Amino acid sequence: MSTRRPDWTPTPQAVENSRITDFARFASPRAGRDLVGDYHALWAWSVDDVNGFWAAVWDYFRLPERPAGPALAAEALPGGVWFPGSTLNYTAEVFRDRTGTDTAVITVTEDTGPVAITWHELRRQVASLAQALTELGVRMGDRVVGYLPNGVQAVVAFLATAGLGATWAVCGQDYTAAAAEARLAQLRPTVLIAATGSLHGGKHIDRRADVQALRDALPTLTATIAVGDAAGAVPGALSWSALTQRDAELAPVPVPFDHPLWVVFSSGTTGRPKGIVHGHGGVVLEQLKNLGLHLGLRSGDRLLWHTTPSWMMWNVLVAGLLLGATPVCYEGSPAYPGTDALWRLAARLEVNVLGTSPGYLAACRKAGVRLADHHPASLERLGVTGSAFPADLQHWVAGELGSRTQVVCTSGGTDVVTAFLGAAPTTPVWAGELSAPCLGVAVEAFGPDGRPVRGEVGELVVLRPMPSMPLYFWDDPDGSRYRGAYFDVYPGIWRHGDWITITDHGSVILHGRSDATLNRHGIRMGSSDIYGPVEQLEEIAEALVVGVEQDGGGYWMPLFVTTTEGIDVDDVLSEKIRDAIRHGASPRHVPDEIIQAPGIPHTRTGKKLEVPVKRLLRGEARRSVVDPGSVDRPELIDWYAHIGAAHRRRDGTAAGPAASRSPNG
Repeated sequence: MSTRRPDWTPTPQAVENSRITDFARFASPRAGRDLVGDYHALWAWSVDDVNGFWAAVWDYFRLPERPAGPALAAEALPGGVWFPGSTLNYTAEVFRDRTGTDTAVITVTEDTGPVAITWHELRRQVASLAQALTELGVRMGDRVVGYLPNGVQAVVAFLATAGLGATWAVCGQDYTAAAAEARLAQLRPTVLIAATGSLHGGKHIDRRADVQALRDALPTLTATIAVGDAAGAVPGALSWSALTQRDAELAPVPVPFDHPLWVVFSSGTTGRPKGIVHGHGGVVLEQLKNLGLHLGLRSGDRLLWHTTPSWMMWNVLVAGLLLGATPVCYEGSPAYPGTDALWRLAARLEVNVLGTSPGYLAACRKAGVRLADHHPASLERLGVTGSAFPADLQHWVAGELGSRTQVVCTSGGTDVVTAFLGAAPTTPVWAGELSAPCLGVAVEAFGPDGRPVRGEVGELVVLRPMPSMPLYFWDDPDGSRYRGAYFDVYPGIWRHGDWITITDHGSVILHGRSDATLNRHGIRMGSSDIYGPVEQLEEIAEALVVGVEQDGGGYWMPLFVTTTEGIDVDDVLSEKIRDAIRHGASPRHVPDEIIQAPGIPHTRTGKKLEVPVKRLLRGEARRSVVDPGSVDRPELIDWYAHIGAAHRRRDGTAAGPAASRSPNG
């Protein structure tokens, strides 16, 4: 066993008082053994006895009475059948036993707020809008779509839609009209709810033209509801304010466990975005477990996760309502007017759980932000997700926050709108590692022969069904796109597309996407192993590495870097980068070239475009590689394509360290 000491350990009192310990006490008689005080024993039971575990989650959180019988009536991947004959409704679960003047939602923008919305007011607005949608012809199974910033309007619109048994989908206003159309037009929606503008980075973004363009692209619409002061500027649109001010009774419709709740979308970087459909029951169960047991949220707690409605973390944020917690919906940049803006907001609102990205935390460190100066006494957990979280950065964050705040790194996906890997209030934390697989997630690492491995890199697979796995993909009648996305390599086993190592103390190390694997001379390497040592250099803002297979068996592994202001990549810095990689990863991780880039392209949710860049460098047609509307800086597509073309024109292939190049190639 490993002798490495954890970087953070819960106190005995914290373990004793945690909700997950209370759940373990509740579940122990059902399991026939004591599950208290041993997370890995609780996890093992949760994946060995899938029926017993998910039935226990249902009963512990007091969901509606369910029919007798197994939780998982038919075990299949894909196609598991959960809780047949049961009915519930996401919106009904949000409002069950919750009324009055306690705060339900807090909204904040860069220039207003915070504004608290009570449970009474939230219920009134949801009921009013649900009545209006009914009058507009929305029926069970219809689609209502949003083009909205992260405010209370998106929450109300979602809950009203779900309460009717209609299906919700939303794009944030970080997307252009064309990018929103590529997603929402697939659904043939009945009603569009759209804001006329939003705030970001101190700028007001006028979206009136985008709303009109999006409306024109959705021929099935029977109505558009406009949100904002300029609502009158959208001809023929109905006023949000008028439709949410009535007095109406909230009466959510009970629906089957697998009734469609929402459609979330893949990034769409390599083709038409996939519409991923999740059901009411699966989402409710999974988020009660995820937020209630893993993040320890309780009624009255405050959850602030910086996100937009385009990212699955918005769905997780809103799900805090299922536990009676208060989501803080922040519209704006986490770094405006200063890099510490998100921390200042968390301290001002005394949040219990704060969520952000490694990129934002790295920016805080480079800007000299003292997290301790903005550390609310209420902060129990800092959630970090979205990309690799280097160990040195996690050490810095943990050192700033001290032992009273657990730093929780999680990894999952829009595919299941939750985490596969993470932590719990009772698990230790090792920097650079995810503490454990999540409850109910039968994670394994498969080696090249398709067998489980320990202590070495393998494919992340999930061996048994989860309730929040997709019901299906939109417009995929025969299921071929769904099966091809996850089950093409190991039939009957979910392959997620990440490289992981399961350690001998039960934690998990994430190495990056397996479809972006660096495979130099037959040795597989993860890109995150390179990003860690490179991005901690003070001269480097960000890095991207890819491995490009070439004709004749050659292999080219360039590293693209962006630098901090006023820094150029010269021979001295190039050698410093190589030395950091040699000592922080290994000599075999040293790239063939180090190229200074004008920027690193990301999806709209912040993930680096490793696979599309790899294909551009190989010379594949830009139109077939990436949708510019899904990229945060689409002008970079041409730059990377140009770099690939220049490389192919050169004689031979790069073999060993070559001279650095400027952004001009």
